[in-house]
Amino acid sequence: MKIQEINTQEFLKRLEVVYGTDAERQQERYLSLAESFKKDFGDNADVRFFSAPGRTEVGGNHTDHNNGKVLAAAINLDAVAIAEKRDDLIINVNSQGYSPLTVDAGDIEIKDEEAGKSNALIRGICARFKELGYNYGGFNASITSEVLSGSGLSSSAAYEVLIGTILNYLYNDGKISAVEIACISQYAENVYFKKPCGLMDQTACSVGGFVQIDFKDTKNPVINKVDFNLDEFDHALCIVDTGGNHADLTDDYAAIRLEMNSVAEYLGKSVLREVEPSEVFEKMGEIRKKTGDRAIERAIHFYNENSRVERLAAALDKKDFDEFKSTIIESGKSSYMYNQNCFTVKNPESQPVALALCLTEELLKGKAAYRVHGGGFAGTIQVFLPKSEIENYTTAMKKVFGENSCYILSVRSHGGCEI
Repeated sequence: MKIQEINTQEFLKRLEVVYGTDAERQQERYLSLAESFKKDFGDNADVRFFSAPGRTEVGGNHTDHNNGKVLAAAINLDAVAIAEKRDDLIINVNSQGYSPLTVDAGDIEIKDEEAGKSNALIRGICARFKELGYNYGGFNASITSEVLSGSGLSSSAAYEVLIGTILNYLYNDGKISAVEIACISQYAENVYFKKPCGLMDQTACSVGGFVQIDFKDTKNPVINKVDFNLDEFDHALCIVDTGGNHADLTDDYAAIRLEMNSVAEYLGKSVLREVEPSEVFEKMGEIRKKTGDRAIERAIHFYNENSRVERLAAALDKKDFDEFKSTIIESGKSSYMYNQNCFTVKNPESQPVALALCLTEELLKGKAAYRVHGGGFAGTIQVFLPKSEIENYTTAMKKVFGENSCYILSVRSHGGCEI
């Protein structure tokens, strides 16, 4: 369609399929992006419209790196693109707030100097398309994103899935599955961007809705979409950004994986998923002398968290929201007590995540579900919050953590898609 057709009822109806009651605001957002596209690429071409959401980790805190189980969900904050197909292999991407970039997709060699840059993601996605026998080519795109950077909502995965979705629909008629787009995105991030991420973020962004993932076989993870509408239970998803300092936390994050691995290695395996819990309990006296006590506590968290993922998915499937919420609270307490990722022992007087959880329990005990969100130590917490409590809760939290600390979200059923 022509870019001028964004401001029509027909396009509004297309937006309603993905955005529901937020469609009119989104139409204004797409109109604003169209102005950027016209300035950069002109307004005579036929253009197409794409969206990829951010994601939230619902259950499975620090389990994926030991081949565990997770439950994640797409959210209603997304990255969107207006794109036109080109007749060559040049990809031009102008992302609002960032410098324009150009990638020649005719050159898909790994470039070390691009590590950590968006160029690497685009080049890596094209390389994987070619390796798998899919079509790819050039395009011009203007992109904007509402996925909050640094919030644990996976703005990078949303970007990767968006690029993969553009290529899927422009050159492959949308025939590549959402799961494969996720795998392609992960490949680009691992091999070209050089970040050793798992597959949870990309899968949730690409598939949409609630997604249960089992990483026992990391090359062929088992992925199940769980149908559940949070709005039916009059709840919203609230992410609270505690404003904690992420500097110098690399060792804290790495220690969780290394300590879990150390327990498995003592028993002759590489990851905990290859070890039965009974083996850990049987030889705990021996293991702790080698690994230390915290490693065993983190291993116990891993095993119980895997079970909780199963319980969470089953509760959603049965529409048992009370069971879901109680299990979320269990997950949060396990992260705090056993996985110990709610503050860093290097700076014990600074505990923003722990304080946010403490205050949330005081305000909402018996009403809501809450837990640390993502990596932990500093950052965000997640709250499944009755809509009737939103105003009082967010007002109280903003007094402590700042005016821009609370984000009220919903779970989005659509993953990466063409509008």
